[in-house]
Amino acid sequence: MKKPKRASAAKAKKGPKTSAGRSKVAPKRLAESRAKGPAKLPARRGASAAGGAKGAMKPAVNATIRDLRSKLKGALRRVAELEAAADTDFLLEIPNRRGFERELARAVAYMKRYRASGALIVLDVDRLKPINDSFGHAAGDEVLKAIAATLTRQIRASDLVGRLGGDEFALLLWNLSETDAKAKAAAFEQAVDELSFVFRGQHVSAGASAGVALLGVQSDATRALEDADAAMYVRKAHRRHEPRIRLVSS
Repeated sequence: MKKPKRASAAKAKKGPKTSAGRSKVAPKRLAESRAKGPAKLPARRGASAAGGAKGAMKPAVNATIRDLRSKLKGALRRVAELEAAADTDFLLEIPNRRGFERELARAVAYMKRYRASGALIVLDVDRLKPINDSFGHAAGDEVLKAIAATLTRQIRASDLVGRLGGDEFALLLWNLSETDAKAKAAAFEQAVDELSFVFRGQHVSAGASAGVALLGVQSDATRALEDADAAMYVRKAHRRHEPRIRLVSS
C-alpha cells in the first residue's frame, strides 16, 4: 500500500532556496564586515627575520664605510706628498724648476692684479764643473748644499729660492726697486764667493754670477726668466778674468 505524498507536498510548499534569498543576506554580511574593518593578518616570521638580519648587518656596513674613508684619506695624503716631491729638488730640498716656475707664475699674476712689484734673480755657480772634475760629484753636491743654505739665509720669509737645474739657482724677491734688486744680486754673489771648502786637504772656493729681471704689472713669467738668464750670462762674461778655481795647500 502506497504512502500518501503529503511530505513531498510540504516540501514543495517550502520550495528550494532561491538566489534572491541569498542575495538578500549577502549585503547584510558585507556591511557587517566593513564595519569591523580589515582583518588583521598575523605577522610573518620571514619579515621579522629580515629585520633582524638588517640590524645585524648595520654595524658591519658602518665599519666598512669607516675603513674606506680612512683609506681614502691616506690615498689623498699620499697624492699630496707625491705632488710636493715632484716640485722639490731631492738634493737641496728647495723648489725645483717646475715648482719655482709655478710659484713665479702665481707671483706675476698677483702683481698684475694688485699692482705689486718684485725682482727675479738667476744665479749660476761659476766653478762647479772644475770642482766635480777634480774632487768628484760628492764634493760638488756639498758645494750646492752650502750655496742653497747661504741663499736661503739671505732672503726674507716672503721670498723664494729654487734650483732651475745643474748649477743654476733662481730667486723671487718681493717689493724691490731696480737699485735694490741689483744690490741684492751683488750681495748674493759676494756671499757665495766667500764660501770655502776643504777637499782632500785643499781649500776650494766656487763663486757665482747673477742676473736680474724686474717684475711688475707688465711682466710675463717666461720672458722674465729669459731676461734674467741673459743678464746672468753677461755678468758671467765679466767675471771670466777671475781664476777658474783657487786651490790653497793646507
